[in-house]
Amino acid sequence: MKAKEVKEMTSEELVAKLAELKSELFNLRFRQASGQLDNPISIRTCKRNIARVNTEIRARELKA
Repeated sequence: MKAKEVKEMTSEELVAKLAELKSELFNLRFRQASGQLDNPISIRTCKRNIARVNTEIRARELKA
C-alpha cells in the first residue's frame, strides 16, 4: 500500500482499512507463533501499512 493510495481514501475507508490491517497482523502473528508463516517480512509490511493509515487519520484530525 502506497502513501498516495492512503491519502485518496475517505475517513470511513481509513477506519475500515485500519481494522482490516489489525486483524491481518493478528493472524500473521498467530501463524508465526505456530510456525506456519512463510514470509516473515509480511509482518513488517503490515505494521508499516498500519502506521501509514494511522498517520493519515491523525493528519486529518489536526487539519479539521
